[in-house]
Amino acid sequence: MTISNLEEAKNLTQKFTSKPKNEDLLKLYGLYKQATEGDNDNERPGGFDFKAAAKYNSWLNFKGTPKEEAEASYINLVDELANEHL
Repeated sequence: MTISNLEEAKNLTQKFTSKPKNEDLLKLYGLYKQATEGDNDNERPGGFDFKAAAKYNSWLNFKGTPKEEAEASYINLVDELANEHL
């Protein structure tokens, strides 16, 4: 499968027939946010919102990654996951 852009890759994830592992979902989230917004400069979520904290950390893992590189990595990961989840 050939995915040509970020939006196409994002739309493809909506068609997955099975749910990827949580670590893959978090990586997708982090790469997508880095590709679309750049470095995470938001305040860390507090309290017991573990889901928000995991998403925050995933995005933070890609700090300093150029948007174009994050986009390419996101597209490659979606392509890889599509083989398992479509």
